[in-house]
Amino acid sequence: MDQQPELNPDFLEPSVLLDETHYQEGYKNGYNDGLASGKEEGRQVGLKMGFQVGEELGFYQSCLDVWASAVHIDQNAFSHRVRKNIEQLAALLSSYPLSDPEDERVQDMMGKIRLKFRVITASIGAKLDYEGRPASSKQDVEDI
Repeated sequence: MDQQPELNPDFLEPSVLLDETHYQEGYKNGYNDGLASGKEEGRQVGLKMGFQVGEELGFYQSCLDVWASAVHIDQNAFSHRVRKNIEQLAALLSSYPLSDPEDERVQDMMGKIRLKFRVITASIGAKLDYEGRPASSKQDVEDI
């Protein structure tokens, strides 16, 4: 009888292993490249966001400095209620965690700072607004 040579089921194994090796190598290279570019992109976004937050806080602090100077010169420059709001804004600004950007309270604190600023400017009749800030939400208006 004519016997055909038996096909070894493992004859494809080297091809499968080679394919798997290339896949793993490609995955590792892609992962490392993505990690590097992701870190750089994250760094750029962090710098941009940090700058924007610092700029906004600086705006509020400069307004606070002017109002505090006016109160220092003339205690009657603003009503007692406005002076109290100015003090509260000063406390909010000084407690903002500049050195801990991962603090979970930063968004809430920034919202309180913005709201307190709007209360003060509305009380004194000033038309001040930080131009770099996103348009106020409906919630901001409802909170006042």
